[in-house]
Amino acid sequence: MEFRRIERFPPYVFSIVNDLKLTARRAGEDIIDLGMGNPDIPTPEPVVVKLKEAVDNGRNHRYSASKGIPKLRRAICDHYERSWGVTLDPDTEAIATIGAKEGLSHLAWVLCEPGDSVFVPEPTYPIHTYAMLLSGANVTSVELTHESDFFIDMVSAYERSSPKPRVVLCSFPHNPTTAVVGLEFFEQLVAFAKARDIMLVHDLAYADMVFDAERAPSLLQVPGARDVGVEFFSMSKSYSMPGWRLAFCVGNSAMIGALTKIKSYLDYGVFQPIQIAGIIALNECDTVPKEIREIYRGRRDCLSDGMERIGWDMVRPPATMFAWARIPETFRHLGSLEFAKFMLTEGRVALSPGIGFGPAGDEFVRFALVENEHRIRQAVRGMKRALDLGPPA
Repeated sequence: MEFRRIERFPPYVFSIVNDLKLTARRAGEDIIDLGMGNPDIPTPEPVVVKLKEAVDNGRNHRYSASKGIPKLRRAICDHYERSWGVTLDPDTEAIATIGAKEGLSHLAWVLCEPGDSVFVPEPTYPIHTYAMLLSGANVTSVELTHESDFFIDMVSAYERSSPKPRVVLCSFPHNPTTAVVGLEFFEQLVAFAKARDIMLVHDLAYADMVFDAERAPSLLQVPGARDVGVEFFSMSKSYSMPGWRLAFCVGNSAMIGALTKIKSYLDYGVFQPIQIAGIIALNECDTVPKEIREIYRGRRDCLSDGMERIGWDMVRPPATMFAWARIPETFRHLGSLEFAKFMLTEGRVALSPGIGFGPAGDEFVRFALVENEHRIRQAVRGMKRALDLGPPA
């Protein structure tokens, strides 16, 4: 049998490390999992209470609205007004999605067709690349590092490219590199896109996970951004609701309309009690994102201080719930997958191999800050033991 649409996909390297982790745990090993970015902080109690109440109401068990119920779309628009001073029309410029991955994937289908070109950073969160590939588009990767200027590199890639890109997709704060940008970046990006008839898609998953500011800038703060772009906002990180699968796409009305149309053929939206609970999160849990951010700040500092003690150089993450570290030089020849396997076997720590975020990530590993500080210190001790062994023969 042929499955042509997924034949372009490489092996999912994260599953290799995950399988090794599960095997070791079944054998009784204590593996500290800093691999998958699966938040461990419970969802705020008022949100859970509202969900239970809504579930008990049989009227909420029916099919819901594919684009999200009106009060939920109003809540996300009110959130943008309070947080970024951006005024949105809940009827034409906002749609609820079944998590950002679903929204991005279906949006790619309406923005692109086979042969179109899309620019995506590399390394990057895998769905950013593969959603576009599934649409049939050709993806041009623009390398993103802490040292590089992504906008300049993107312009250079544009000048070399043929055909020219129809879409530029980016995400700041960035997973996995943790890179951040200021509002001036989006000002440049919007001007660039408007001058060249390019559509913009920005994934703002880590809006509230910035350690030296109240929150990250929004693409939509730039005048004219809605002429060319949309932005995704997720409940997963800001409100610790990852398993609830609730996100939003906001911005350009034509792009939102296209996403609404395709979703009307494909789904009936998020389970309505989850949407109702999401309204409570957005309207009544204003302090929660800051509280969650401070937990991640403590974990970030715990890991960064520990890495410094054991002599493993790493940029202290300015944002997100991750850390991105270049593999120590004496181990770099292994590549990130073999290094991650070595760390799991010898250090009892699961990490994400950088190759899973694109070839440009192969000299790096990603740490997810999803364990408490005690466990992170334990992980640092385990990694030191492994590093002291030296590379495997």
